[in-house]
Order: sequence, then structure tokens, then C-alpha cells
Amino acid sequence: MSDTVVPAVAELDNKRTKPNRRKFLAGSAAATAVTITGFPMIAVAQTVNLRFQSTWPAKDIFHEFANDFAKKVNDMAGGRLKIEVLPQGAVVKAFDLLDAVSKGTLDGGHGVVAYWYSKQQALALWGSGPAWGMDANMVLAWHKYGGGKQLLDEIYRTLNLDVQSFIYGPMPTQPLGWFKKPITKPEDLKGLKYRTVGLAVDIFNDMGAAVNALPSADIVSAIDRGLLDAAEFNNASSDRTLGFPDVAKSCMLQSFHQASENFEILFNRTKYNTLSAELKAIIDYAVQASSADMSWKAIDRYSKDYAELKKSGIKFYKTPSSVLQAQLTSWDKVVAKKESENATFKKVNDSMKAFAERCGAWQNDTLVDYKMAYNRYFGGKKSSSS
Repeated sequence: MSDTVVPAVAELDNKRTKPNRRKFLAGSAAATAVTITGFPMIAVAQTVNLRFQSTWPAKDIFHEFANDFAKKVNDMAGGRLKIEVLPQGAVVKAFDLLDAVSKGTLDGGHGVVAYWYSKQQALALWGSGPAWGMDANMVLAWHKYGGGKQLLDEIYRTLNLDVQSFIYGPMPTQPLGWFKKPITKPEDLKGLKYRTVGLAVDIFNDMGAAVNALPSADIVSAIDRGLLDAAEFNNASSDRTLGFPDVAKSCMLQSFHQASENFEILFNRTKYNTLSAELKAIIDYAVQASSADMSWKAIDRYSKDYAELKKSGIKFYKTPSSVLQAQLTSWDKVVAKKESENATFKKVNDSMKAFAERCGAWQNDTLVDYKMAYNRYFGGKKSSSS
């Protein structure tokens, strides 16, 4: 190949590869136009704002749990979805929340399934009673993996409620409640004006108490005015914040009336179905994360408030075994009556029973008695509840 051929070839290659400035600018302009035209569709996409209400007063730790869930969703959604949580009574009363969410008055809410007991008594099985010997986390397992979710969705559809429900947040055993003087035997409950909710109403009615189902914000004032003699709510933190120690000085720990309850997060189903698959996934995983976080926070905060209440002079007593046995006896009577009257109640209870029999056997055989180790290292300290 001669030396004169190489420059010629190189010049030809340059002509082939050198970009045409006019074509480049035209192409760039077109690309820019597409980018500018398309860009606002992403950049100015409107945030989906959802207005929730809880069934709890603003100062209650339960309302804090509701806000914790909302924050997880808001953080993970990165501005595409924002949930605002209002306290009890901001839009509707606590027991009116379900209807408000279904009708779209609210986009969602935070509460407990037992509050909807008047609509279908089977709903209270998600919160009231001994749950066939399951703790709250096992009930949550039944709900997620044992058919509970499908049953709850079916009940809401049957009631023509336009809601999407998520159950989460296993609660520790709730106290028997706050009393003017300790309960020593089942007969002490007879004639007592007492506050509770859900199927616990039926348990205590059968035990002879005069029961009034009041929202949490109204309990302490009712005791103070003599409308109630005693009441239960949930835990040391909530009870302390709501003011129970101001109107009663004796708290009875342990009870079967609400031993295994969880929280419920509600969405208006029509509004929920408009969300993208990605946002729905964020909500689902935020529920799961909030369930774990709530259980950890509860251990920390409840134990701190329990210690503070004891320091302030509140006396805690273990509910006598005779009272616990009487609760189970009353529960069996209540359940037998409900099952004979309500096919849905029996369907849900049978599902729980089958799951509890299998999983309870595993848990009871597997878990060590943690109290043995605790007593070894801390047993020398006198307990107020002993």
C-alpha cells in the first residue's frame, strides 16, 4: 500500500465519522423538547395525601403508635404518599371511625377490631377473650397465616363496608383494671359499675358486673364522677397518661378478658385501590415494620411507666386465680350462646381453635419458663404484684 493512499482513507473516515453540526443541534433540540415535555409528568406528580384519625387521645401512646406507622409510610414513599393522623374526636367519635372510613369521610384510621363489636359480634374475637390460650403474637400469626385475614375481609364485605384492614401490633396481656380496693374473689365484681369493650362486656355481665363500654377519653372522668366504680383500658403507659392513678390506687394485673389483642389500621378501600402497586407494597411492609417496632417500644415504655407508678404509691396486685377461672367459665358460656346464634362467630372461633391447638402445643412445649431465670437473678427484690 502506498503512502499516498493512507491520508486519503483517513480523510474519508473523518468525513464519515465527523458529526454534522446542524443535524446534531436539531437532534439535541428534539431530544430536549421530549425531555422538557415529559419531565413535568414526573417532577410535578401530585402527592397522594390521606387523612387518618385514630381512636385514641393525642397524648396516649396508642396515638403515638398510629403516628409511627404513618411516619414509616411517609418516609418510604419519598413524597409520593403522605398520611396525616388526627386524634380521637377530631372528625368523628372513636366508635364511629369504621363508618367514617367506609364512607370516605376519612381516608383511614387506627383502632382495634373489638370496637366494631356492635356490627358483628364475631369481630370481637380479634381482641376479646382467652383466644384458646394464644398470646397476641400467636393471634397475629393466625390472622396472617391461619385464615384470619380472609375471614375478616369476608365479614367487612358482608357488612358492605368499603374498607381495607391491616392487623398488627401484638399487645401484652391487659390488666383486669383499676379499682378502689383490690379484688380478692369473683363475688367482688358483682354489682360493680365497670368499663370494658367487645366480648369482655359479655364476660363481666355474666360475672355480675354492670358494664358500660366507654371510649378511652371518657373513662377517668366517669370514675371521678361516680358513674364507674372500676375500669380497664390497656397498659401502664396509657393508664398513667389518661389519669387512672388520680381516681384509683389499686391495679389488678392479669386477666383473660382481653389477653391477646392487636391493633387495626384501616383504609378506605376505594381510595386504597387507586394507589399504585408500589405504594401498596410500601404500606404492607410499613405495617409489618410497625408491628415489630410497636412491640419493642411497648416493652420499653410500659416497663418504665410501671416502675414510675409503683414509685408513686400505686399498688399492683395479681388477679386471683379464682377470678381468672371464673372468667374462663363465663367465657365458655358466652361463646356457646354466640355460636348457637351466629354462624359467622362459630366459623371464626373454629378457625382460631384449630390454629391454637396446633401452635399452642408447639409454643407451650418449646418456650422455657423465663421467670425461673428472672427469679434467680432478681428474685431477692420484693415485687408489688406478688
